[in-house]
Amino acid sequence: MALTDNIMSKMQTMLQNEASRFDFIAYIMMISAASSVIALQFTSAPYGRYSRSNWGFLIPSRIAWFVQELPSFSVPILLILFTDCPLSGQWKNQVAVGLYLLHYFQRTFVFPLLIQGGKPTPVVTFVMALLFCVVNGYLQGGHLLKYADLTTVPNVQFYAGIMTFLSGMLINIHSDHILRNLRKEGEKGYKIPRGGMFQYVSGANFFGECLEWTGFAVMCGTLPALAFAVFTVCNIGPRACQHHRWYQEKFEDYPKDRKALIPFVF
Repeated sequence: MALTDNIMSKMQTMLQNEASRFDFIAYIMMISAASSVIALQFTSAPYGRYSRSNWGFLIPSRIAWFVQELPSFSVPILLILFTDCPLSGQWKNQVAVGLYLLHYFQRTFVFPLLIQGGKPTPVVTFVMALLFCVVNGYLQGGHLLKYADLTTVPNVQFYAGIMTFLSGMLINIHSDHILRNLRKEGEKGYKIPRGGMFQYVSGANFFGECLEWTGFAVMCGTLPALAFAVFTVCNIGPRACQHHRWYQEKFEDYPKDRKALIPFVF
């Protein structure tokens, strides 16, 4: 009982201090990531081609994407406008926040408009994604604007992270473009994606996003950024594996040398 009280007291103290709160959220995110890897071995995340109605009523894909991604973009903006952000003037912090917002501007305002006949999203999946984006927008934006002094990050590391992030973003956007244009007008059903990183992996769009947030973690060198990268890999990595198995089962002529997520490796 005394041990439990001591742990609860330490947690309460941590949550009352904002800097420690960011670390606490980051650790919870990594624990959640590990749990997701285990859970996704037994079920598929219910959205996209795996969408199913037993996870609640369905929301049109464009609306779901826009609303659930919006907090990732808007929360950092609100922090800048309405809170004290002592590190907002440091150029490395500005670059990091700017790249984070660039990604979510594309995912919030551009990507949903380009969706062509996407399957609706179950409300449970939508709510979970929405809550994550609220928390992560606060975690990444708040930590970079208030506590992460990126002047301590070596320039070589910082620039390497930027290049990795931008490479991943380009791969992600290009892969989404390939997927959207698989079918000609009037065609239905699934096809084998080809070109770009799809020559090497089944989850080319997922590989791009994993690369993005790995680069972001390298660039920032912070626990919250690392937690986000780990969470991303642990959530969409298994999905890439599911896609890989699905393609192999559906298409007899699926390329034998194509990997699931990491070119030439896995």
